[in-house]
Amino acid sequence: MSHSRQTIREQLPPGQNLLGLNPRMQTHATLCSSAVKKQDKKHWKRNADKSSSNCETLENNFDDIKHTTLSERGALREAMRCLKCADAPCQKSCPTNLDIKSFITSIANKNYYGAAKMILSDNPLGLTCGMVCPTSDLCVGGCNLYATEEGPINIGGLQQFATEVFKAMNIPQIRSPSLPPPAEIPEAYHAKIALFGAGPASISCASFLARLGYSDITIFEKQEYIGGLSTSEIPQFRLPYDVVNFEAELMKDLGVKIVCSKGLGIEGMTINTLKEDGYKAVFIGIGIGSLPYLADLTTCA
Repeated sequence: MSHSRQTIREQLPPGQNLLGLNPRMQTHATLCSSAVKKQDKKHWKRNADKSSSNCETLENNFDDIKHTTLSERGALREAMRCLKCADAPCQKSCPTNLDIKSFITSIANKNYYGAAKMILSDNPLGLTCGMVCPTSDLCVGGCNLYATEEGPINIGGLQQFATEVFKAMNIPQIRSPSLPPPAEIPEAYHAKIALFGAGPASISCASFLARLGYSDITIFEKQEYIGGLSTSEIPQFRLPYDVVNFEAELMKDLGVKIVCSKGLGIEGMTINTLKEDGYKAVFIGIGIGSLPYLADLTTCA
């Protein structure tokens, strides 16, 4: 038996033993309505909700900036503090239902690749959320260590640490080996799919569709840059552009195409023209501020 195991190890490519420690890869989003998640958050949250009505003036005051950057030593120390709660109130308070205690366990075991894979499996924007997500009102607010002297687990910092280590590895995202080869996959998976707006919604949607095996996915972005509000509204010291670009490149590894300077209403593009061009499905993720503009374009569709 030991000889056969040694033979298998010798056949694996270098590093494959490490990369195979956590083979879990989610192909679809976890469905949970916003209303249900808000009720769960109220049940599990340990601290009071913040209100903008009584918020102090923050002009030239950056005390509210969430410092999440952790060194390896700090991340390991923080991960070891986690209680690995059976009920996992942090996960119940997370809008993406991220398996938080599992990825923290991976970090504690120094399996940073496994932790990042678990994070990005549930949330293709795992690094962005690790840096800018309001964790104090979500997962950290539900931590059972909230009332202790050392305080709750720095979940956002651990998430940022694991995904930044993965980012430095330069490992591309690949199709699931369980999927049939592209030539044998059913014809329905070759349908043309259009997504409007290269922001967080479309990047997440396109990532999950590509993981399922859809091979002809195109994102149309009216701006000359990608990322949506993550790029145009969040300042660079909070969310550097290379982070947004990293998550977009992971998506493009699966064959998703991005076309900039093109969108609804530009050069006569409408829902009807997309149908004429053979597109079978359209996802509109252009942001809530563009909904009145969208209504004018889709009334004829």
